[in-house]
Amino acid sequence: MANYTEMDNMADLRNNSSTRGGEEDVPVTNNSRDEPDGGARRRPQQPAGDAEEDDESSSYGPKHVIMIFVPVSLCMLVVILTVVSVNYYTDQSGGNYLVYTPFHPDVADTTATSVGKTLLNTLIIMGVVIVMTVFLVLLYKYKCYKIITGWLVVTSLILLFLFSYIYLESVFIAYNVAFDYISLAIFLWNFGCVGMFCMHWKAPLRVQQAYHIVISALLALVFIKYLPEWTLWVFLGVIAVWDLIAVLCPHGPLKILVNLAHERNEQIFPSLIYSSTVAYTVGTVDTPTEDSEDSNEDASSSRPLNTSSAYTTHESYNTRYSNTGRPSGDQTASSRRRQTDTNDEAENGAVVQQNDRQEEEEAEDKGVKLGLGDFIFYSVLVGKAASSGDWATTLAAYIAILMGLFFTLMLLAIFKKALPALPISIFFGLIFNFGTQYAISPFITTLAAQQVFI
Repeated sequence: MANYTEMDNMADLRNNSSTRGGEEDVPVTNNSRDEPDGGARRRPQQPAGDAEEDDESSSYGPKHVIMIFVPVSLCMLVVILTVVSVNYYTDQSGGNYLVYTPFHPDVADTTATSVGKTLLNTLIIMGVVIVMTVFLVLLYKYKCYKIITGWLVVTSLILLFLFSYIYLESVFIAYNVAFDYISLAIFLWNFGCVGMFCMHWKAPLRVQQAYHIVISALLALVFIKYLPEWTLWVFLGVIAVWDLIAVLCPHGPLKILVNLAHERNEQIFPSLIYSSTVAYTVGTVDTPTEDSEDSNEDASSSRPLNTSSAYTTHESYNTRYSNTGRPSGDQTASSRRRQTDTNDEAENGAVVQQNDRQEEEEAEDKGVKLGLGDFIFYSVLVGKAASSGDWATTLAAYIAILMGLFFTLMLLAIFKKALPALPISIFFGLIFNFGTQYAISPFITTLAAQQVFI
């Protein structure tokens, strides 16, 4: 009877563990990178209601829109407040411009000369952008990962240390805040080191997202400061067209980059892409279930989880063996039961970790990813609009960018493939900016001066 009871207990435990493992939903994905043969995973039969919920969850809903709108709005807000309150980023009287813009504006220039200088500056900047993009794609194609990593690390160091120092110094001077260089150096060292870990290794999701927003805002302020005014406006329109060509054309560099990453099952430069859902965790801890807690009541509280080794202490040795030096039948059954419990715990822990990994992969596939370049150029447009001092123009540009981003997310949900995020938002922003600045605002000002209220 003892042997049959032991076998029945072991069978019940295994049935319970298999039942617990079977209750987890199996994720279904159509991405070919999830399976070596490119096929879809087999899923169990589900009711019609569950299938409808799965179809709804596969599309982009309000939650995804909010998860993108919030960081984009925060980045633009930082740039707007800085441009409005700090004169350093709007003062171009010193004549300091980027090296890519050798033709500087002059008061004595005619309209034709100004247009020519603007077009030449834009062509030079776009040439640099195209060459660097193609060079990056070639490096990735031929797996020159060390060169890419070094390139990104050097760029991150400049952004996190040099540009952060310039920003803090200009803000302290604008607000007349006293500071010492020792404290500033300590702060910048900690800020930069944490940023390097967040961008190139592992960090909590919120911290990583915060650094992406800060870096995008800093680079946007640099463009506003060191690019001539009309060169900047024309460059925004041209870069939107380039983004459309690079992503959607069959041989566009960004499309080639996305296809290569898809074939290799790799992420595309996490330090350059804002992710709304993927969190990099440093470690995982197994949480015991109710059945495992019940089975652990007979065991020692100091026993670690997911271990199948027997007790080696003198106390456990005495409890397992009788005074005659041989284990009794009940003690043998109890020890085997404990051994079975620990094995089930190990299996359950492995199942939990596997389910966690599957959930992370599913979240990565469903999450919306936006390049930092999109953050930068959105903020550049709104920041340049704010530099005019007209809040109506600034608000119009901000709303136009969010409208364009919303339409882009709608198209992303329809076509379900990588789409450029700049064209719609940038063109909406440019139209709303110039329309408000040169038509709506003068009209409202005239009505107010004539005391005509509509």
